[in-house]
Amino acid sequence: MPEEGVPLTPKANLLTTEEILTLARLFVKEGIDKIRLTGGEPLIRPDVVDIVAQLQRLEGLRTIGVTTNGINLTRLLPQLQKAGLSAINISLDTLVPAKFEFIVRRKGFHKVMEGIHKAIELGYNPVKVNCVVMRGLNEDELLDFAALTEGLPLDVRFIEYMPFDGNKWNFKKMVSYKEMLDTIRQQWPELEKLPEEESSTAKAFKIPGFQGQISFITSMSEHFCGTCNRLRITADGNLKVCLFGNSEVSLRDHLRAGASEQELLRIIGAAVGRKKRQHAGMFSISQMKNRPMILIELFLMFHDSPPANPSISSWDPLHVQGLRPRMSFSSQMVTLWKGCRVPQALLLAQQRLGSGCFQRHYTSRADSDANSKCLSPGSWAPAAPSGPQLTSEQLTHVDSEGRAAMVDVGRKPDTERAAVASAVVLLGPVAFKLVQRNQLKKGDALVVAQLAGIQAAKVTSQLIPLCHHVALSHVQVQLELDSTRHAVRIQASCRARGPTGVEMEALTSAAVAALSLYDMCKAVSRDIVLEEIKLISKTGGQRGDFHRA
Repeated sequence: MPEEGVPLTPKANLLTTEEILTLARLFVKEGIDKIRLTGGEPLIRPDVVDIVAQLQRLEGLRTIGVTTNGINLTRLLPQLQKAGLSAINISLDTLVPAKFEFIVRRKGFHKVMEGIHKAIELGYNPVKVNCVVMRGLNEDELLDFAALTEGLPLDVRFIEYMPFDGNKWNFKKMVSYKEMLDTIRQQWPELEKLPEEESSTAKAFKIPGFQGQISFITSMSEHFCGTCNRLRITADGNLKVCLFGNSEVSLRDHLRAGASEQELLRIIGAAVGRKKRQHAGMFSISQMKNRPMILIELFLMFHDSPPANPSISSWDPLHVQGLRPRMSFSSQMVTLWKGCRVPQALLLAQQRLGSGCFQRHYTSRADSDANSKCLSPGSWAPAAPSGPQLTSEQLTHVDSEGRAAMVDVGRKPDTERAAVASAVVLLGPVAFKLVQRNQLKKGDALVVAQLAGIQAAKVTSQLIPLCHHVALSHVQVQLELDSTRHAVRIQASCRARGPTGVEMEALTSAAVAALSLYDMCKAVSRDIVLEEIKLISKTGGQRGDFHRA
């Protein structure tokens, strides 16, 4: 809930019960087989049980779901189940009562927990729990939420923080899917990936031996626009073909003006036909005027084939799933939808690295050799060109309109990636001598710089805005003294297995190690120069290997 609240829509502007059912009948007739009532908060409507009961009578509708804050769930769920409710999503962003009150602007944490247990008691399986993860607010609860699935049949769905009016979105607050997955894998390395449907919004995982599962909604870092089958109708009757789009078409106004069924189908078809291939990207979305999430109400979903499991539902509003093409409108929409699919990513050749063991030393020592002092073994052999040198004349981090955009790596296969970068710090004779003898008042400059470089590699995605989070398997930072130039040469090596390269991690590591060395020595001399920050080599990936001569 935005801090200032939201303006309440006049009752006359809201869809009536009959208008909701009229639209539902229209979509179900066209092949929709799943409807989800959301909000806002759908359970505050006094007619919600009647709406569910009426929806249940529609021939061809297989699933009726609800997304709720859970406050009123314990009281209403028995009636809703009897009316025909078959799927439940409960929004819960924290397991800490005081934090809950801060997020939703009201008390009620214990009522939500009661609602979750009531749903389990009545046989709903799984009960889906939606958790929007925000850095600095609840990312420290990831493991607590995942642990809930040990003894309860829950599907805890971690949702990337998305830009909407009023939620004060900031890129730094967003915790990416890869970062969340890495955190959970550190606790449960045996975590298993589960199969998913083509149109699924969630990447599902399970910890062996646990009753439930966890999922990730990756709308920002790895969008699923190419297989999206969802439409939304707001409580005031506007059709939204994209959750992140700000264009809306009023079906309510056409209904009240007496539009025929065929006219409504033509209006809906035209709106769906204008649906873009993908959303504008998180940075552009954050600048767009759009409703707060709490005011996006009803959600519809299209499919060009029925889902394998009709009980699997999405996390969003009146949610309609499963378009079975059988009329002119349906076949037209299926054609449009297929035309909007993002093609499969090309498979990349996997390049394996050797499994040699690297050493990292966290202490330094005085050395009788005045020319060098090393924290790690190994020589500095110059790299020679190797492999195809594929380049691109097109920048990858901007969209077709020149706006900043994160590269979608969701369809790339995981391959072995490695990169080496270097930097040079010219200290001058005085600072160099103190570093060489380990006599700086601040302490061992080389050890501090090495640790800073290792730490920087691990948090690169938090420093470089459009970088993906990478779960590094190895980081090595070497520092070598060069007495002829009164300099320290830094070399950073990173390795990982994933869909994206690690050259930015290596470059960030080398650069931050150099900056830390400057910080350690600045009290002695300000005449310190950082230079030659560059990529030495990278291996793995679609563009081939690179080795600097």
